[in-house]
Amino acid sequence: MSTAYQEDISTQVLRRMKEGGFDFSSIHPIEFYAVFPDEKRARTAAGKFRGESLNAQVSERDDGAWHLELSKVMHATYGGIGEFELDFEAVVAPLGGEIEGWGVKHEVRRPQA
Repeated sequence: MSTAYQEDISTQVLRRMKEGGFDFSSIHPIEFYAVFPDEKRARTAAGKFRGESLNAQVSERDDGAWHLELSKVMHATYGGIGEFELDFEAVVAPLGGEIEGWGVKHEVRRPQA
């Protein structure tokens, strides 16, 4: 996950967020995604992340694989996201999981007429 390709993706996403008016001064739940071949491994990975700023959800996908969505409340910074991605991958990869990226939800402000 630490390849130049992934760094470019994060840079592009953060740039689009800035262009869209994202509030970087506040903390937000940043969502990190991974997929596993079975529920046990997905739940094992989820169990490695505990704390008041973390939330993990495991669900089965239509194709029979298992999806892990891990939310971490944090500032959306390149360094912070990159550092957490490394920690996330260190747990996910040995369990046979595959990282699917990250994202963040925020309100889109509509211009007033």
